[in-house]
Amino acid sequence: MQDNDPKMKKIVEAADGLSLGISIVVAILIGIGIGIGLQKLTGAWWTIFIGVVIGVGAAINNVYIAYSKQKRELDKLAKDPRYVHGRNIKDDDDDDLA
Repeated sequence: MQDNDPKMKKIVEAADGLSLGISIVVAILIGIGIGIGLQKLTGAWWTIFIGVVIGVGAAINNVYIAYSKQKRELDKLAKDPRYVHGRNIKDDDDDDLA
């Protein structure tokens, strides 16, 4: 760990990964709450399913956002000169096989 890294950096990064799972559960529970609210408002029992669909859609959106964030970070890491070494080296032994 470098000296200029914050003391709680590892804990924050771990909590960020954990927050995806929590956000999926919370999104579905909020959707169910919306469905129950719609049911009480309209009196139709099937409106709970509308809330479940909204919650599942929100959970899928949370996963997509987390995926996009992680992909951006990995793409940035792939362009880092420390990790590019050896990527463009061609193997001369492959030409002998043909």
